[in-house]
Amino acid sequence: MPDAFAELRHELAVANRILANEGIIDAFGHISVRNPKNPDRYFISRHRACELVEPSDILEMTLDSKPVVPTNVRLYSEMVIHGEIYKARPDVNSVCHHHAPAVLPFCATGVELVPLFHLGGTLGAKVPFWDSRDEFGDTNLLVRTPEEGASHARALGAHYMLLLRRHGASLAGKSLRECVFRSIYTTRNAELQLRAMAIGTLGPLSAGEVEKCGGHNLGARGVERAWEYWVTRLQKAEAMWAAAGLPRLRNLAAVGRPQTAGLAPTRRAAQREERARSRTGTKNRR
Repeated sequence: MPDAFAELRHELAVANRILANEGIIDAFGHISVRNPKNPDRYFISRHRACELVEPSDILEMTLDSKPVVPTNVRLYSEMVIHGEIYKARPDVNSVCHHHAPAVLPFCATGVELVPLFHLGGTLGAKVPFWDSRDEFGDTNLLVRTPEEGASHARALGAHYMLLLRRHGASLAGKSLRECVFRSIYTTRNAELQLRAMAIGTLGPLSAGEVEKCGGHNLGARGVERAWEYWVTRLQKAEAMWAAAGLPRLRNLAAVGRPQTAGLAPTRRAAQREERARSRTGTKNRR
């Protein structure tokens, strides 16, 4: 039976690999997307490093973070981060959780993360903190129970980024590509803030600038332009995989073209990629 969500699974696998390739997620972290046909379900990879995620790894979950189809594969321990945000925020269609090194100093110190350049406007009006100690005392810092997940979602509130003390960050988006965009550029803002704090006094965006910059950058044109760029960078990175005889993610060319650019379908680009893969496979067999 054809998979009605094959395209969505593929795009989520691409999103995983982009976040790994851009240095946002290493072996730990995850991103999900809400089921566009059933808002009471979402898709997320099985327990696997993002750089290695393939479409076949993507599973469908209920908002209680239970598999729709029973499975014996290992699952992420923090899926309640995703399920509880989807419960609390009907406007959110994608959630990412990561531990990017540039963000962790803010999680460790409690220093506020503020928008410092136009693309940093994706932070939103405020980035709140959540401290698991406040309600749950000493834990292993993982967000594993429904109660912890619900507390975490309450702390996010109406915002789009949440810093977890001594742990990492969780981000929300109205679409999968928006969530990837926000995850990357909020991390770039954190990198900039760390450097700026070392040399002088911060001059963050005003509330009005945050609203206008965020609205402009998160529009379809900006998100799609960045998506094409990140997919191209991923293609170049995975070309090195092929040279090493490692499996590449298929059909990256097909998903890389911006949906808003008014350009022709990417069938030819996908065919070129398939021919190149075939030539590489033949060469490796020799």
